[in-house]
Order: sequence, then C-alpha cells, then structure tokens
Amino acid sequence: MTNNYLWVFLFMGILTLSISEKKISNNTDKDIQHLKVFYEEGQFAGWPANNGIWIWENEILVGFVQADHMERTGHTYDVTTSRYKYARSFDGGITWAIEDAHENGQTAWTYQNQARDRETSRKAIVLTEPIDFSHPDFVITFSRITNNSGPSFFYYSYNRGNDWHGPYELPNLHTPGVATRSDYFIDGSNELSAFVTVAKQNQREGRVAMYKTKDGGISWEIKSWLGGEPEGFDIMSSSVRISSDEILSTIRSRDLDPRRDYIKAFRSTDNGNSWNELNEPVFDTGAGGSPPALLKLDDGRLALAYIFRSKYGSRVHLKLSEDNGQSWSHEITLRSNDDATNDVGYPRMVQRSDGKIVVVYYWNNAADENNLPYRYIAATITDPDKWR
Repeated sequence: MTNNYLWVFLFMGILTLSISEKKISNNTDKDIQHLKVFYEEGQFAGWPANNGIWIWENEILVGFVQADHMERTGHTYDVTTSRYKYARSFDGGITWAIEDAHENGQTAWTYQNQARDRETSRKAIVLTEPIDFSHPDFVITFSRITNNSGPSFFYYSYNRGNDWHGPYELPNLHTPGVATRSDYFIDGSNELSAFVTVAKQNQREGRVAMYKTKDGGISWEIKSWLGGEPEGFDIMSSSVRISSDEILSTIRSRDLDPRRDYIKAFRSTDNGNSWNELNEPVFDTGAGGSPPALLKLDDGRLALAYIFRSKYGSRVHLKLSEDNGQSWSHEITLRSNDDATNDVGYPRMVQRSDGKIVVVYYWNNAADENNLPYRYIAATITDPDKWR
C-alpha cells in the first residue's frame, strides 16, 4: 500500500508540474493574439502582400484576393472567379469589414482579378494631372497583368481607399517588363519612390529596381537597381526609409542550384543612388519562400515578419533589429503547430498607436485532412516590447 501511495503521490506531482508548465505557456501565448480577418467556407482568400496595407491611428486597410475554392495542386482556387477585396478595421485589427475593390473603382483585369461576372478591361489610362502624395488620406496600390513581365499599373485614392482612381499606366522604361506589387514611400507632395519587380532578360521574374517620380506620377525614371540579375529571382520587396539618406530594402529571393528560398537585404546610404548587399536576414523561408514584411517601429527598431512555408506545417516568424538591419535578433515564432500547409503567407505589417504590431497574411489548417481546406486571411497581434 505504501508503494501504491508513493506512486500516486509521484504521479500527482508530475501531473501538477505538467499543468503548471502548460499554464505558464498559455500565459506566454496571451502575448500573441491570432484573429481571422476574412474566412468563408467554399472560398479561397490570399496574398495580402500584393495590394498593400495602410494605417491611420486605429483604422487599418489591407488588400487581398478572394476566389472560389477549387481542389487542385498548388493554390486551391478557381482563377476565373478571382477578385480584389479589401478588409478594413476601425479598432486596430480586432474586427474587420470586407469591401469590394471593383465597386470602389478597381475595374482592370489582372490574373488575380478576373471576376468573370463583371466587366473588366486590360487597358490602362495615361495620367495627365499630378497626384498629391502628401494628402493625409492618400494611398496608392500597384498591380500587374502577369507575374513575369506584367504590364503593371496603379490606382490611387484620396479617401483611404473608399474610392480608387485609375488604372494608370506604369511604364516599363525599356525593361523586359514590370510585374510589381505595392512597396513605396513618399518623398514630397509630388515625389514618390517605388520598389518594383522587373522581368529578367528571359522574360521571367525578376529583379528589383527603384522607380522614382517627381511630377506626381506623370513620368517615371529608374533611379537604381538593387543587385544584379539573379539566376533564380529577386522579387516582392519590402522597404523602409531609415533617415533622409538611408534606406533598407528586403527582398524575397530564390537560388536554383541548389534550390533555396530566403530573404536578401540591401542598404543605401545615398538615398537610393547605390546599394550594398547585407548579410541575409533570413537564410531559409521553406518550400516556395516568403516575401518579407519590413517595418520601422516607433522606437527606431526594425521589425521583419515572414512565413516559413512547409507542407508539414508552416510557421509565422518575426525578427527585430536595433542597428538598422546590420544584424537581427533570433527567430521569434509567432504561430506554429497549426496544421498549415505551405499555401500560406504573403504578410504585411503595421504598428498601432499603442505600440502593438499587426501582421496580416493568409493561412489554412489543411495539413490535417480532418480540417476544412479553405484558405483565409488571418492577423497576428503582438507587442514588440515583449521580445526585447
């Protein structure tokens, strides 16, 4: 009996320790909040990085693609039903309302905006009046016909994306073609710098150039190139201005032999005239790779969000830098063990007025065949001060 009581005592002690450890883990998890921005059964939703994200105090706007779910290899959607949507939050990313981009003026046909039940056009118009980039409610978004050589165009809005003007032509500037997403910063009332993905000489994606306009978008020039033409690709940049002269750009990159997906970084100290490649912030982003989401925090640190993609379970990660991207913290895992296939990612990120960051990306739980297969837009909210 004594031995039996001893075994019961030991078992209860181990159980108590296990529960205590789990409780501590749960308390730590409370520092990270996961939310669904858009989810609908029978629907596919993806790629927030393509159209962009913006914030005004507690109001957040982010773009994505919605389509009918279709079981197939790769991206599980019916491309002919794809259309651009926007999600808007007025409470810092806790609750969201969905808006239709076509109804708000984005009527051009793209590979991811076919909307076969609506009238669309592949023709862009020429901008004749300069845009005021300094307007307090200004936003601009770039889009493309194909992922390799484009062509590309842009829309702009003076009322936080409630109404869009465009599509306006973005010139190729004697390159093999431009197939870009949204990565830009404003330099003045009529000056804007955009980082665009340009096709390589073989008409495949791509490499990154810095475009510049000084007349409100009427004309553009290639100010510089970020690195040479890669064998694989350099695409989908995310860039920040650190000071009046210093810029940091992070890029989704792929080597072919051997195959590796990772994130590159380039730094300019002469306002984008020339670039130096830095050590890679992320050595491996998994099966298919991840575009980066780069953000300058209010305290001066840099935050880099990205996805490690794996068919066995993808993960959402964060890294921080206190020296403007010269070095980075250890990898902080914000989300894992969630049965997500590698059809996830494309993050964008903003910081709220309370200091917390909101990372928006697309996600699923389909690695477990018992779960529903639908892709959806998710948000993860955390306080970067927790990771000092």
